[in-house]
Amino acid sequence: MPARRDTGAKEGAGFSMAPDFELKSDNLVRVQHGNKEEDVLKTINSVLGPLSTDKLGATLTHEHVQGSCAGLPQVYPEFLGEDYMERIVSKLKETKDGGIDTLVDAGTFDLGRDARMLAEASRLSGMNIIAATGVGVGGVPPLLGTFDADQWAKVFVRELTVGMEGTDIKAGIIKTASDFGGVQPSMEIALRGMARAQIQTGVPMTLHSYAAGQVARQQIAILKEEGVAMDRVKIDHLLDTTDLEYITWIADQGCYLGMDRMPQDNFNPRKCVSLDGRINTLKALIDLGYTKSMCLSHDEAIVSSLIDTLPQWHRDQLHEINPHLFLFINKVVWPRLREMGVSEDTRHEIMVENPRRFFEGTPR
Repeated sequence: MPARRDTGAKEGAGFSMAPDFELKSDNLVRVQHGNKEEDVLKTINSVLGPLSTDKLGATLTHEHVQGSCAGLPQVYPEFLGEDYMERIVSKLKETKDGGIDTLVDAGTFDLGRDARMLAEASRLSGMNIIAATGVGVGGVPPLLGTFDADQWAKVFVRELTVGMEGTDIKAGIIKTASDFGGVQPSMEIALRGMARAQIQTGVPMTLHSYAAGQVARQQIAILKEEGVAMDRVKIDHLLDTTDLEYITWIADQGCYLGMDRMPQDNFNPRKCVSLDGRINTLKALIDLGYTKSMCLSHDEAIVSSLIDTLPQWHRDQLHEINPHLFLFINKVVWPRLREMGVSEDTRHEIMVENPRRFFEGTPR
């Protein structure tokens, strides 16, 4: 068993603060990078068990197999529509056949994460799925508002090293979220807990952020205070802005750029950047030399209590906007970028190599 590590935290609320495992000590591999040796994660957690980073392939780094709220799939499955499991497996198979090998499911417990369902969907479809620990965009539930950062770190480490929801299915990424209100006090405590879990395990972090309000500046400052290496952080939803100064500032801190919500944010379409604007932003960043910083995704969901309970006309409208779901980037965005002169090597770098480096911690 890996050695225990004393965090120096106090005991409280029935929590033992020393983590039971250190994921890093089992999965780190020392590799040569230039004149230096670096420790990188070569094996990560998928919902079906350990996965070599060499097997990630083309990866979408921020999607949702299903989106709802904590416990809804078990208690009120009607809100996910009829035969939702069959729809999930069918769409994942279609996505796999369309050239995507791995999907990062960014649904945390409060967004309805169902570890057993994710594992079964992966097994039946052949899609690699990476599940998330952490807290989503809904913020810290009020009844959990008294937890301190070390208590949060303890449960996040447990989900990364032991299992989620009473299973041995382990999370493979840490997810946090702050939106238009900035980093709220309760979320700051949880964010610091996630930062401490990241340092203890080496697992990377993906951050929902509000680009229009430049909320990543607050999030990054907190993570730096906690000692998180910025190359273990991805800031998401950056295609919701065309502010290249802000986006490149994030990349220059060392973070990965989560270029998602394509073709748009389904719930705030009038506030968001057009598809043309998003594609032009991608091309501008490539031209500026930020190819190795970007990870692409859609931030779509196969089934969702938000979407599947909408009137049929509204669902039809959303389907018309994106009839390809997780294949929109492959079928629409990359052909447009190729017309603009972007090479196949660049596509491979962004879709395959960047996610691999992000999970490993391999220097760019």
